[in-house]
Amino acid sequence: MINYISVKFAPVAQSDRVTGYEPVGQGFESLLARQRYAELVLGSAFFALLFEYDYNETEAFKMKKSVVLSAIILSFVLSGCSNSAKSSEITVQAETSKTESETSAASSQGTAKVAFSIPEINLQKKTLPENEAIAFVNTMKAGWNLGNTFDAVSDGGYNEATEMKIESSWCGIATTKQMIDEIKKAGFNTVRIPVSWHNHLTDNNFTISQKWLDRVKEVVDYAMSNDMYAIINIHHDIDKAYYYPSSEYLENSKKYVSSIWTQLCKKFGDYDNRLIFEAVNEPRLVGTNYEWWLDKNNAQCIDAVNCINELNQLFVDTVRASGGNNASRYLMCPGYSASPSSALMDEFKLPKDSVQNRLIVSVHAYTPYNFALQAANESGSKSDFKASNSSDTAEITSFIDGLYQKFVSKGIPVVIGEFGARDKNSNTQARIDFSAYYVAYARANGITCCWWDNNAFSGSGENFGLFDRRTLTWKYPEIKDAIIKYCN
Repeated sequence: MINYISVKFAPVAQSDRVTGYEPVGQGFESLLARQRYAELVLGSAFFALLFEYDYNETEAFKMKKSVVLSAIILSFVLSGCSNSAKSSEITVQAETSKTESETSAASSQGTAKVAFSIPEINLQKKTLPENEAIAFVNTMKAGWNLGNTFDAVSDGGYNEATEMKIESSWCGIATTKQMIDEIKKAGFNTVRIPVSWHNHLTDNNFTISQKWLDRVKEVVDYAMSNDMYAIINIHHDIDKAYYYPSSEYLENSKKYVSSIWTQLCKKFGDYDNRLIFEAVNEPRLVGTNYEWWLDKNNAQCIDAVNCINELNQLFVDTVRASGGNNASRYLMCPGYSASPSSALMDEFKLPKDSVQNRLIVSVHAYTPYNFALQAANESGSKSDFKASNSSDTAEITSFIDGLYQKFVSKGIPVVIGEFGARDKNSNTQARIDFSAYYVAYARANGITCCWWDNNAFSGSGENFGLFDRRTLTWKYPEIKDAIIKYCN
């Protein structure tokens, strides 16, 4: 295991999301709160003195009173001006270098700016085998998920009149080229485009609607035109009517996986290796007690693992048989639920392939769970994380070390297709530390990561959004910057 060596901090700025009179951070008040306080305190003092009129006061005394009041007001104003810079940022260390998003002055509305810090993380890089697959994954660099978009589903089945509305039904907006342009401009080199297909099948042979297929292609082309890598898959289609990892439903599952990938291979057969196929998303026993917690001693669970191995093999065979560029395309294969622990099981088997160095292990890891994924109001949930705290980073280093030992060190690349940390009561600094350490440690082990961005920013749900697709702006630029900083 490579131990954490050192942590420094460099401040970056972020607009305060707290409005009104609430505190921006410990020991700080917004400028608007300062202004209101001044109005209350000075206003009361002023009028108390002004209207405490004594008919016996001389004109000289009245003049002195006016001078004193003016001095009080001027003193407060000057004090507020001299302290405003201090109130607008929280500096972690004095000796730091400013990043490109520096702390700015308060806005005209009186909302303060809060300085966040991207930790400087120095890690010893592991030795990586020199082969084409490891080099390929390295060039993918930072990844971003177009989440809650083409993966959205409806219980209504296929409806030709409404099927195209599903794209925006979860995220609230249809994808534009400008969005993907901005993702590329920010420094991301890979976009994962999860796609669910079962609401777009026109017959019992699992034929995909041409309109839906064309629309997916259009968005893939947005990535290709930006010289990005793109990943497409079978996403929320785990159902006994489509595919389900159990022997009881294996025959129909094979029919579904084979049909979908045969059509996708035909549609995208001419695309170069920047387009990556991912077999399925998080295959698991949906609706059972083992959906997210695999029991190696349970026969149903082991059966599921074996069925996933068979479906992965069918996926590879189907893609290779289609010819063209698919004959040598990079393919991603997951274990049970795409968890690191399932990929590390002896029972998980990578498919046999007709070409060398073209298979990638697909893993999803919202780790540590109690920080990254667990709801804030659930028992055991935590919202703090420090890159310098080994107890916070231990689970990350542990599973990545395991993936390195079993796969990367042997020349088999790994892509973490989904990772992230949901917002918990504006714990932005903790999420910055998490993102920086996670990506830094993964890259030190030759692994590429893709942040799960579902365009969600408010409410009590899984708010993983970083990029606001409606305004084309980064809601959490510092988290984005931390990812990009350590992806190279």
